[in-house]
Amino acid sequence: MAKKKGKTKSKRRGGPWVPPEVTRVKFPNKRLGEMFGRIVGILGNDRMEVFCEDGKHRMGRIRGKIKKRVWIRIADLVIVNPWDWETETPDKMGKCEISWRYMKHEISWLERRNRIPEILKINNIPL
Repeated sequence: MAKKKGKTKSKRRGGPWVPPEVTRVKFPNKRLGEMFGRIVGILGNDRMEVFCEDGKHRMGRIRGKIKKRVWIRIADLVIVNPWDWETETPDKMGKCEISWRYMKHEISWLERRNRIPEILKINNIPL
């Protein structure tokens, strides 16, 4: 089979990079028990150690809807849903589900408007 000769189209478009404009930012629904959290460690198998807004460390599971679409790294700001049916014991970490990850431009928007709790600032997280 012969190779095709000719010009190939570049998939990359030219022009300067424009940062995305924040039009709408998702907030945790307090009535449903959602809260802010910071990723502290990656445990593998779609599980993360999350420091939540209420001051507890929990083991977070990435929700199936966002599992393949979003990459979550250490120090990312996320929305978590704590499991209320899980009985917490002193020797076991509580569990939660990670349902949203904020992008950098959304985090800067939240910081400018002082919407992120003080306990979740990067330098204030206890290890």
